Amino acid sequence: MKALCAKCGKPRIQHELFCECGSFFDLKPDFKFSSDPRKNFPYIREWISLGEVVTPLVEEGSFLLKLDYFHPTYSYKDRGSRCLISYLKTFLQTGSEINEDSSGNAGASIAAYGRKAGFSVRIFTSTQAAPNKLRQIEAYGASITKIHGSRDDVAKAAFNANGYYASHVLNPEFRDGIRTLAYELADQMDYRSDISVFLPVSAGTLLLGVVSGFRHLYDSGEIDSLPEIVAVQPEAVSPIASKLLGKNYEPDNSIPNVADALVSRNPQLLDLILKSLGNTSRGVIVNNSEILSAMEDFHRSGYLVEPSSATVLAAYRKYHGKNKPVLVLTGNGLKTIPVS
Repeated sequence: MKALCAKCGKPRIQHELFCECGSFFDLKPDFKFSSDPRKNFPYIREWISLGEVVTPLVEEGSFLLKLDYFHPTYSYKDRGSRCLISYLKTFLQTGSEINEDSSGNAGASIAAYGRKAGFSVRIFTSTQAAPNKLRQIEAYGASITKIHGSRDDVAKAAFNANGYYASHVLNPEFRDGIRTLAYELADQMDYRSDISVFLPVSAGTLLLGVVSGFRHLYDSGEIDSLPEIVAVQPEAVSPIASKLLGKNYEPDNSIPNVADALVSRNPQLLDLILKSLGNTSRGVIVNNSEILSAMEDFHRSGYLVEPSSATVLAAYRKYHGKNKPVLVLTGNGLKTIPVS
């Protein structure tokens, strides 16, 4: 299983993030799906673990909820971080410096797994990052550098810092680790394909990982068709959903965004996302009032989620498909509740 350039198809030589042509690398399984999880990730020699479990799938009225915040750092990002950090251990020594840029959840996840692996971790964040998420990052022993400016400015600072740039966007192993979410869902749904999977989308790593996992299952003959993927984005930050809907999108910082984890206004992976989705997807855009209403309803039903997770319920309320809806809840609400 080799990392290939998403544009020209050239293989990655070592551990570089960009191809000579300027594009980034992608990983695609070139083998049959195996019920042995280790065989689905042949480039991992030894897995770093913090006690991961198969996250619950529960029925809630007319839809299903995949509680994917049941992870060590309370975010689905642990799927990708575990894979990426386990891969980095194959060539980075204990004590090596790694850097990541994040609005919060990815930073906490990389911090936890990076420290478990014995790395020195530095997380670059916006000055607008949620305070609870910053406390979580610091609790794991990572250092934080706050950057004034845009999300792109934060990424540039992390890229230019000393150490390995453990970007959850550019390192294909992070996206590849999220294949496990598709595997779990398929197993929990008895490998039926007539489902619509609602995903909150920012940079697109969750979307790409899930699509890759389902395509691997399809190519291996485990499912008879690809499920519908519903890409959900907030009105303030909706470049991917807008593309899927055939709408023009211009980044507008004047529009407030309550979904603090969905902040990628110019996603680097946009072309790869659109290429990967094909005709098996749709986009849904939700506004702040719809998100907050959905979050309150989740909370009153016992599901403490952050606003970014609540976007999927807001999107479901606009859904008119025939498939069984599966709403993926990606982050725990304790990360965003104000602390007095």
